[in-house]
Amino acid sequence: MDLKQTLTDIARAIVDTPDAVFVEMNEDGDDVELVLTVAEDDTGMVIGRHGKIAKAIRQIMKVAATKTGKRVTVEIK
Repeated sequence: MDLKQTLTDIARAIVDTPDAVFVEMNEDGDDVELVLTVAEDDTGMVIGRHGKIAKAIRQIMKVAATKTGKRVTVEIK
């Protein structure tokens, strides 16, 4: 399972400008850091009220990473 592509697909489904979605992946052994960058106007859509959507995205990515035997952190910029 490609974690970077999974996060990209999730973010593109949420935002108004899917072409502005960019995910950077930094891997260090079993630890994976994904940095999600979206258009400035779409930042609120990805974070959601009180961070609920961001929390849900992080949970989904943790489950996906568990299937690959890795630990993931998601940062939203």
